[in-house]
Amino acid sequence: MNLILFCVLTYIALQLAVVFGLSRRRVRNEEDYLLAGRSLGPWLATFSVFATWFGAETCIGAAGQAYRAGLEGVSTDPFGYAIGIVAMGLFFAAPLWKRGIMTLADLFRQRYGIGVERMAAIIMIPTSVLWAAAQVRAFGQVLASCSEMGVFAAITLAAVVVIAYTVIGGMWADAVTDLLQGVVLILGVLVLGAVFLAHGGAQQLAAIPVQRLSFGAARAPLAALETFSIPIFSSIAAQELVSRVLAMRSPALARGATVGAGAVYLAVGLIPVCLGLAGAAFIGPGVDPERVLPEFAERYLSTPLYILFLGALVSAILSTLSGALLVAGSLAAHNVVIPLRPGLKDKAKLRLDRIAVIVFGVLAYGIALSSDSVYALVEESSSLGSSGVLVIMVFSLWLPRLGGAPSAYAALLAGVAVYVAGAHWRHWEYPYLTSLAASLAAYLACALRVAGRRSPSPA
Repeated sequence: MNLILFCVLTYIALQLAVVFGLSRRRVRNEEDYLLAGRSLGPWLATFSVFATWFGAETCIGAAGQAYRAGLEGVSTDPFGYAIGIVAMGLFFAAPLWKRGIMTLADLFRQRYGIGVERMAAIIMIPTSVLWAAAQVRAFGQVLASCSEMGVFAAITLAAVVVIAYTVIGGMWADAVTDLLQGVVLILGVLVLGAVFLAHGGAQQLAAIPVQRLSFGAARAPLAALETFSIPIFSSIAAQELVSRVLAMRSPALARGATVGAGAVYLAVGLIPVCLGLAGAAFIGPGVDPERVLPEFAERYLSTPLYILFLGALVSAILSTLSGALLVAGSLAAHNVVIPLRPGLKDKAKLRLDRIAVIVFGVLAYGIALSSDSVYALVEESSSLGSSGVLVIMVFSLWLPRLGGAPSAYAALLAGVAVYVAGAHWRHWEYPYLTSLAASLAAYLACALRVAGRRSPSPA
């Protein structure tokens, strides 16, 4: 075993040891497992949001997209996701926290009933599984890049590690390790940025052709809106982000820590983007976009700094992946299975949550093996189903008297059906915006129809 792989595996083993120790002390019931007992303070809260969102697509995917297409390719990440996180903090975090819920589907049960709760959970689960699959694939690529392992063996080992990591720890251990992982991640990316500048990165950025620095100027307004709406709206409607918000100590902290995390996300995320923009000058043209960041690190970092960089990548992936698997498991167990079995004790609920994490971890592993792009997996996970969830989320929080369960069903089904038809069958130019409009129209149509039936006829 080479030194680099040994150091990476040792770091992973230490993470598992920390998770195991914390889980034995702090996980006593389902609320501890899913929301860390709603006890996260400022540091844990901020780093938990940042580390959960700053995943493989930002480190590897954004650098690759900037290398391939310039700034035009990175509208989604880091810019769109950073805006989405800040918007969640400013407008949604405090109202959600005050509802006392454990998942976003709980909000829909309060507003529309148990049927809508289950349907929403079932629609949200694939989003988390696809996101987890992206991180599993990226984790496998990291292990393969620092060893003689093939991609299949590396992805398999990655899946085993992250499933164990998530099953054992839950939200509390995840939040504590997010703090450590966030520090390592920021240090690793900052070191990469410093080496980039030391080798003439600023001069290479200044020499980039102006067309590669176009930020959507050549696109039609609707095309630009489509690009930005996916990361912004999907972040707001993501259970991964909602669960972090709900785990914080107070509504004020939920607002402030989430906004702060969005700002840190953008600042750190700009470094891989800059490296990708100037990547051709350092590693040449024709490189696989997902290999841009690892190739640069291999060529220009000393062994100790390269190990720190790999530790940063592993940190980004572990925190994001554990959050995605925990969400998929919580939605399935807490909102779909457990309501069917009333009277379950806390230990039985915890067991079901952990079994669900294992099931979806295995499913994410299978998807990771069959996919060939981290960035594509993340984009699909962001788009699928989030439009309907966002619509009923807004009506649940701020328009409680307009529409009922039929409106919610219509919005959820319309959002999924229109997006799948537009993106994968008819290949529409703006499938996400169309699905968002269809969800809103379906909700309002049902609400107004019911209101019309209830209104008294004129004398």
